Amino acid sequence: MSAAPRPVLQGLLAAATGIIASTAALAQVPRPGDRALGEYLAGECVTCHQVSGRAGAGIPPIIGWPADQFVAVMQSYRAKDRDNPIMQTVAGRFSDDEMAALAAYFGSLTPPQTK
Repeated sequence: MSAAPRPVLQGLLAAATGIIASTAALAQVPRPGDRALGEYLAGECVTCHQVSGRAGAGIPPIIGWPADQFVAVMQSYRAKDRDNPIMQTVAGRFSDDEMAALAAYFGSLTPPQTK
């Protein structure tokens, strides 16, 4: 049995490397959150953040935010990069999947129309 020519082996190696790189890149793509789970988890959030979208007592509205922005803010509270002990505690209890679910829920809500 003869050995495969070098160019064939190099081609196979390049193809395998490409497949591995593509698979790794797909693993990095955030999955969309489960909106129903987000609605379930939102109970604690809406005690301060009004689901109506109105700001109150210095607490910003969080409805209608893009999911990536919502998750990034929550992760920054969890990492204690943002200084708010209450939000650090709340965010610290959520997994990445739960944050994505909350982002899907709050992102699906429509901010009120301003007149």
